[in-house]
Amino acid sequence: MVLSLFGDWSTTLSLIFGGCCSNAITLEQLTTQYPLSGSLITAFQFLIISLYGIPTHITWTKFGPRFKPHRIPLTPYLVQVGLFYFISLLNNAAFSYRIPMSVHIIFRSGGLVISMILGWLISGKRYTFAQIISVLVVTAGVVLTTLSASGAHSDSADPSAGLHIYVQGISILTLALVFSGFLGLVQDYTYSRYGRPPPGGSEKKLGTSTPTPTWQESMFYLHFLALPMFFFVRKDIASQLETINSGHQSSYTLPLPPALISALPFSDDKSPFRLTNDTVSLTLPSAYLPLLLNTITQLFCVAGVHRLTTRVSALTVTLVLVVRKAASLVISVWLGRGAQVDQGMMWSGAAMVLAGTVVYTVATGRAKEKKDKVE
Repeated sequence: MVLSLFGDWSTTLSLIFGGCCSNAITLEQLTTQYPLSGSLITAFQFLIISLYGIPTHITWTKFGPRFKPHRIPLTPYLVQVGLFYFISLLNNAAFSYRIPMSVHIIFRSGGLVISMILGWLISGKRYTFAQIISVLVVTAGVVLTTLSASGAHSDSADPSAGLHIYVQGISILTLALVFSGFLGLVQDYTYSRYGRPPPGGSEKKLGTSTPTPTWQESMFYLHFLALPMFFFVRKDIASQLETINSGHQSSYTLPLPPALISALPFSDDKSPFRLTNDTVSLTLPSAYLPLLLNTITQLFCVAGVHRLTTRVSALTVTLVLVVRKAASLVISVWLGRGAQVDQGMMWSGAAMVLAGTVVYTVATGRAKEKKDKVE
């Protein structure tokens, strides 16, 4: 039991910290070169994750493909799909409004504030004095971090226009944060009612076969059911793809056996393949590699987050993700990509967000213990 629990948590945290931190690096690289590529990145992420989940969730019968029985009804998924789709689009679109990655990371850590407000308004939750103070600290940290990059646009030809664009980007992130708060409540309710597995990660059998784990089912349907919604941004996706294809090209050389080389298309001058002795050179837009890596790491990241979401409360998810974002922030600054913000304000804000989140979590744990003792 202990080894199973340890292995389950090790896998989950490895997917979150390894996948999500790597994803943030490739996302920053892409959006720095192509700030308007948000819809394209989101569409690729949803497509790859859906393709990855199809073999697990679809079975072939004599009448054609059929969805396998699922733990959670589709109706609760529909609400989550809409929220998740808009959150993903908004977060990636914010980069086109000159939002630095460091600010993007810390601002999204303010979800604790939204979760608390929505919990009070919708669920009727009551909070202790320590919880309220910690949330105020988180709020102050988010505000301080936001202001740390507001002066980065003063060197532009029109400072007021640059600041206006920045404020628009912050407004988009704020809206995404509100949607994330609602999504957290919906997911917490859904998994509590239909599918939060035991701590050890074991699953009960339904009938004669072991069903798909809840986290895996959720990850698939949230992405697969959202694919038709990209029809409404198809023109943006086509335009962004055309921009990437017309951008800087990179060549990749790979050694291949002669039998395989002879099968590759070299006759066309427009072919991306070039033969040199026993190697083949492939010329592609330079953005393709980070786009591929971003999509793959997003798969790992989302898998880890969904595994975590189905096992713990929304509050614990928030805490783990805040720590992960802090790690992404350190990596981003360490790679030298934080020069466009006031470092002092940014780190002060980040410290306040992290400290406030930790205090909130501790205070929540104590409040729960007192409640359990009373009951």
